[in-house]
Amino acid sequence: MEGLVSILYSIAAFVTAIGILVTIHEFGHFWVARKMGVKVLRFSVGFGKPIWKKTAGPDQTEYVLACIPLGGYVKMLDEREGDVAESDLDRTFNRKSVWRRFAIVAAGPAFNFLFAIAAYSLIYMMGVVGVKPVIGVVSSPSPAYSAGIRAQDTILSVNGIKTPSWEKARFTLLEESVGAKSIVIEVERADLQIKKAVVDISQLKLLQKEQIDLIGELGFSAWRPDIPPIIDEVVAGGAAQAAGLLANDQIIMLGGEMITNVHRWVELIRANPEKSLDVLVIRDSQPVSLKLTPKLRTAKGESYGFIGVMNRIEIPNDVRQKMEVVERYGPIDALGESIDKTWRMSWLTLKVLGKLVIGEASVKNLSGPITIARYAGISAQVGLEQFITFLAIISISLGVLNLLPVPILDGGHLFYYLIEIIKGSPVSETIEVVGQKIGMALLFGLMSIAIYNDLLRLVG
Repeated sequence: MEGLVSILYSIAAFVTAIGILVTIHEFGHFWVARKMGVKVLRFSVGFGKPIWKKTAGPDQTEYVLACIPLGGYVKMLDEREGDVAESDLDRTFNRKSVWRRFAIVAAGPAFNFLFAIAAYSLIYMMGVVGVKPVIGVVSSPSPAYSAGIRAQDTILSVNGIKTPSWEKARFTLLEESVGAKSIVIEVERADLQIKKAVVDISQLKLLQKEQIDLIGELGFSAWRPDIPPIIDEVVAGGAAQAAGLLANDQIIMLGGEMITNVHRWVELIRANPEKSLDVLVIRDSQPVSLKLTPKLRTAKGESYGFIGVMNRIEIPNDVRQKMEVVERYGPIDALGESIDKTWRMSWLTLKVLGKLVIGEASVKNLSGPITIARYAGISAQVGLEQFITFLAIISISLGVLNLLPVPILDGGHLFYYLIEIIKGSPVSETIEVVGQKIGMALLFGLMSIAIYNDLLRLVG
């Protein structure tokens, strides 16, 4: 029952997200078309059979909400699609100058970027709560260790871009690493000394795997406070219940090793599937000895131990205050940060797409509607800030993808208009028809791969 509720929640969040973003995209075409003097016949969110329809305005434009929420369209008056009354000829799309047609088509992706800027501006004005990017364990050998990065270092910037939080540090590290041979990480030592470390990443294959763990590839982890392992909840039917573990038990020893933090407790459980382990816990101020055998689980080719508990995560207030950072800006600075964030997200998306085309990135990184729906549901459950961030990211992706010079997409039409501007006459209808067929084939192929990846993740 809980799984069904989660699925329905994800579907609802997905439909809401796609509905918002498609409406924004199509409104861009609609608004600019009307400003350019083009008559709009229909504004549709979704495809297929209408579930709601209304006619309004001086042009009696038909506003439609259709049953398939995977896109939308704006239908404009055009002589190529039927007879047009003589009184309306000057309001047809095809009779407008190439620059006006260019503006109308470009408006859809442009509105996606404007929405992302507005969304990020709102988030930055509200304040983004994060954690200082303090480094925990540094593996040896590793690129980070070779560059001189050590435990307890705080990341100040990556290639000159300031990184006040782990969220920004992770994104900037990924953005600056794609296509690069090295990156410069500026850190502050525990003794407050500043060091610039040049990290060689030429041997890393960042985009060849489905799960991109750049921090792990570089050879370090985020610092984590020592949180004592206390059981918060025991799942019915799991190995923990079979062993006799109860809520509020504090783990003292596992398999002969003293346990001082929850991370080591989890590591040992995962590393010992189907093995009997001695457990010492404190229960009601009294020591209790138990036998625990983690069950074997396998996901995405990895086998690990699992016992079915929820651990209590209680971070001391002094540690929380020391590590917490808040990025909050006034309206002007928030706008600047949002424009910068939208640009860098767009550029990263383009770089990753370029790597896919030349074979330097795995197609396993492609995601389709199922994965998007899953993350829509997760972000909506976490909170409004995360859902708005999710919308901004997907809006940027839609904007970038629609600008690609692929026939049938907005970018394909813009490419034709550029040719028209250069040669002084429109592209022939034959070329447009052939281009549409090629574009349809490319999109169908990419969508098939994305949905296949979705299904593999779902099964995994």
